[in-house]
Amino acid sequence: MAAPPSAPGLAMLNGYIDGIGVLGPGIKSWQDAERMLTGDVAYAAARTVLSPSALLPPPERRRAGRGVMAALQVGHAACVMADVPPSEPASVFASSGGDGDICHAICSAMAAGDHLISPTQFHNSVHNAISGYWGIATGAMTPSSVVSAYDGSFAAGLLEALTLLAAACTPVLLVASDTDYPPPLYRARPVPDIFAVALLLTATPHPTKSVARIRVADAAPFAETPSQPMGDTALESLRTSIPAARCLPLLHSIARRDTGNVILDYLDSQGLVIEMVPCA
Repeated sequence: MAAPPSAPGLAMLNGYIDGIGVLGPGIKSWQDAERMLTGDVAYAAARTVLSPSALLPPPERRRAGRGVMAALQVGHAACVMADVPPSEPASVFASSGGDGDICHAICSAMAAGDHLISPTQFHNSVHNAISGYWGIATGAMTPSSVVSAYDGSFAAGLLEALTLLAAACTPVLLVASDTDYPPPLYRARPVPDIFAVALLLTATPHPTKSVARIRVADAAPFAETPSQPMGDTALESLRTSIPAARCLPLLHSIARRDTGNVILDYLDSQGLVIEMVPCA
């Protein structure tokens, strides 16, 4: 699959980031991530710690998987930072696959000869379950898209979110998340832990809340260089080990208030080029 050599319509894909949520190994919030990305504190890997979502009613909270909980946690954090009610934005959810624990449980049951799979597990196993739980949790009736593009899922989700922002002219919440896979699935898909990130995007800047303007590079939206590595080896290991963590170069640019291009993993041979400008 190759990107078109020129795509003038991509120049219209731009927006402002008003809210951010991050959760991952050794990272509990955007504030944590910001300090690590600026070098104020050293990144130290640790197991991802989830917080039960107060947004979900108790029955749904008991049924929801860890991937859903992570996505709800960062999505809510981004909305709080932007001071936007969670029910208002349109939404885009991106993931490289379904819930690893539930996929493992279903495969184990099938391998043991039990073909009566739990309906709850079945509908929670797919990556679009997160969109449904977000609607239940927030009461959102706005448009919602779900995308999956293997290791390029964050970039694909960002393109979808910016397209929706241009078309609907309403705030858009992008949530990208992935969960780990236990053995033996881990051998085929070695994702070691949970990572989730959320960006609240708006079409116009807010005087105090917007942190950065982002735009798909109009002159050359795709680069032959497929990715942009992190300077810190521990953060680079995190970036490459969990697909949703491919957002780290963009978060790094936001944290450091850099101006310039960021290349995000997208296709096997091409990266997505995002122009970054910090807001005052």
